[in-house]
Amino acid sequence: MTAKVRRIRKAVLPVAGLGTRFLPATKAMPKEMLNVVDRPVIQHVVDEARAAGIEHFVFVTGRNKGVIEDHFDISFELNATLEARGNKAAELKELNDDLLAAGQTSFTRQQSPLGLGHAVWCAREIVGDEPFALLLPDMLHHGATPCLADMMDAYNEHGGNHIAVSPVPDNMTHKYGIVGVADATAKVSQITGMVEKPPQGTAPSNLHITGRYILQPEIFDLLENQERGAGGEIQLTDSMVTMADDPTQPFYAVRFDGEIYDCGSKLGFLTANIAYALDRDDLAADLKAEIAKLI
Repeated sequence: MTAKVRRIRKAVLPVAGLGTRFLPATKAMPKEMLNVVDRPVIQHVVDEARAAGIEHFVFVTGRNKGVIEDHFDISFELNATLEARGNKAAELKELNDDLLAAGQTSFTRQQSPLGLGHAVWCAREIVGDEPFALLLPDMLHHGATPCLADMMDAYNEHGGNHIAVSPVPDNMTHKYGIVGVADATAKVSQITGMVEKPPQGTAPSNLHITGRYILQPEIFDLLENQERGAGGEIQLTDSMVTMADDPTQPFYAVRFDGEIYDCGSKLGFLTANIAYALDRDDLAADLKAEIAKLI
C-alpha cells in the first residue's frame, strides 16, 4: 500500500456545455437538468460522488446555467407548500436528503467554450493544491457499486492518478479515448499509454475512458500551458499524457463493471431512463408491460 495519500475531498463537475444535440429541449433548460426518471442527470452524478465520500462540489458553469445552482439550494416556497399540504412527507424528505449542505458547493464560470481541459483549469483556484475527482455529468455509470467509490478504493491503495475505463467492441475504439494497460483483464492496472480516438486498427486496447477521473493538482499547471488540440480546444487527454511521462505521476485504469449511458446523446438518454426505471420497484412491472405494447 502507498505510504500515505491525500484524501479526495473535492469533485469537479463541468456543466458549461450548450447541449446542442438536445435542441430545442435545451434552449432554456440545461441538458444536465433533463430528467432520468424523476431526478436530473446532474443529481444522479452528485449522488454517485456523495456515495464515494466527496464533501465539496465544484460546478464549472456557463451562461444560462443558474437553474443548476437553484437545484442545489433550498426552495423555501416549495418546502412550505409541501408542509402545508400535510401529505407530502415523502417528497419533502427526498428534497431535504438531496440538498447539499451550506458551503459544500462552489460555482465558477467557463467564459469561453475551449474544451474539457479548459473547464477543468477554470476550477483551479477552488480545488487548490490537493487531488480531486472529475466527473463528466453526461456519463451515467449504472452498476452494483458506484464507479467513483471503486476508484477511491484503488486510489487509497496505489495513490497517483486514476481513470475509469470500460471495454468497447474493437471496431468502435476509434470513437473514444483509449488507454493501453499492463493487464487488460485486471480490475486496476497501470496505464501504459493514452490516445484520443485512434485510427481503426491502431488502438492499444479496447478500454475506453468513461468520464470519471482522480487527478493530482499538478494537472492545472499543464493545462494552463497546454496548446490547443483537436477542434481548437484545450484537451484534458493531452495534459494527462504529458503528466504520465513523469515517473512520479503514475496513471491507473480502474475497470468499471456496469453499464454506461451517454446522456449527451438521445439514444443514451432514452436508454438510461428505461434502465433506471426498471430498477424501481414502483415502476418496473408497469413499464415492462408498456414496453411490450410498444414493440
